[in-house]
Parts: sequence; structure tokens; C-alpha cells
Amino acid sequence: MTQLVTEIVNDRSIALGPGAIRDAAARLDGAAPEETLRWAFEEFGDRLTIATGFGAEGVALIDMAVKITANPNIFVLDTAFLFPETYELWRRIEDRYAIEIKSFKSELSPEQQETTFGSRLWARDPDLCCRLRKLEPLKKALRDRAAWVTAIRRDQTIERSTAEVVEWDYQWRLMKINPLLRWNKTDVWDYIRKHNVPYNELHDLGYPSIGCTHCTSAVGASEHDRAGRWAGRQKTECGLHARPRSLVVLEAASPAAD
Repeated sequence: MTQLVTEIVNDRSIALGPGAIRDAAARLDGAAPEETLRWAFEEFGDRLTIATGFGAEGVALIDMAVKITANPNIFVLDTAFLFPETYELWRRIEDRYAIEIKSFKSELSPEQQETTFGSRLWARDPDLCCRLRKLEPLKKALRDRAAWVTAIRRDQTIERSTAEVVEWDYQWRLMKINPLLRWNKTDVWDYIRKHNVPYNELHDLGYPSIGCTHCTSAVGASEHDRAGRWAGRQKTECGLHARPRSLVVLEAASPAAD
């Protein structure tokens, strides 16, 4: 932990020191998502970006963001394997809020990927497929940013259960803001219905969690919401939210580290 705190303190590109991260995480832990988003916009300005995959949580965050600032920086990782319904929702969201959502893609087209790695890479090595089509593009999306906003919730996966509302993202080396962390699925859908937010019609067809076409399937009423992602495998995450060293709120940081 000491080494990690030192890394943060010595990185001059980081807007907040360890103590400030800890204080913000504590202060915003019980805050409404809109309050957390407003703080993030004020703190990081145009160096803040919002990630979306157009899931239920993602569209709720977009609706909140455009009510705080007219033209938030929002991006999507377009794997080229998204559902047609997702691409249609993307268009509807841009039209509804008069915004442009930036697209980041793999350097390999699907055809080039097949030529290089063989057919059906997603079935043979889904981790590599995710790295090529999501993790590598994310590096470009986060370049020169001070912080990114995600739509993860603690109750979604074990990996996400230890996340904090405000935290240092060790994997991507910038601040990470998770405004919906304490919400559950009911909270998300209550917001969508109350504010008439456009959402993916696949949600009404048994797809609570939607990713790429090859690795997403509908789930039964008694199954976990993410059971349809990489079904039949131990894999539950694409790697965007990996926590190789859980910083949490820097509880080991000394006050003098700011």
C-alpha cells in the first residue's frame, strides 16, 4: 500500500492526493448519484470522461450527466459485435440529448482479427477477445484524462463489491468515479421510468446485462443478472474493472501524504 500511495503522490498529473481521495470517498459514499457527478464535473472539468455500454445503468447516468452539463464527454467501446438494438439505442440517445458519444474501436476489424487469431476467438479465448476489442481501445479513451465515470454497482459481481464511489484506478492510472455504486437494480429502473429514459429493448426480452452478441444470452427469471454474460464459463468480467490492487479509499495513507 505504501508503494501505491507513493505512486499517487509522485504522479503530478493526478488532481487529488491520497488524503483528498479518502475524504471524497467518505463524503460521497452516501450521496445521491447526481451529487457525485456534479462533484466530479467541478473537480476534473474537461479532463473527466464518462464510459457507457448503453446498459440500464449507463443510460441513467447519461440522463443525469446532461442535466448537470450540456455537453459531457461520453464514450463507448464499439467492439463491432454489439447488438443491432444497442446501435439503435446509441442513435436514440444522441438524438434525445443532442450529444455526440465518441466511439473507440479495436485496431483490428473483425475480419483482420479472424485472419490473425482464427475464427470464433470469443469462444476459444474470450479474455484475448476482450483485450483486443475492449481493453486496448479503453487505453485510447482514457488517454490524457484525469478521471473516468463508470456505471458499476457493488451488487453486480464479487470484483465490484469492494469498489468505492471515488477511488484511484490502479489498472488505468487515473481517478475512477462510480456514482451508482450503492444502487440496486430497482433503483436504476425506478429512475429510468420516472425520467422516461430510453433503454435497450433487449432488457424486455430477458437480457438484464448486455454486451457483445457472441457472449451475451438471455437469462431465466431465477438466474443472476450477469448469468448470460460468457454463459458456461467462470469469466464474469471483461477486464475493464479489474482490481489488481484494491486501493479502496487509501485507509493506509498518512495525512501528510496530501
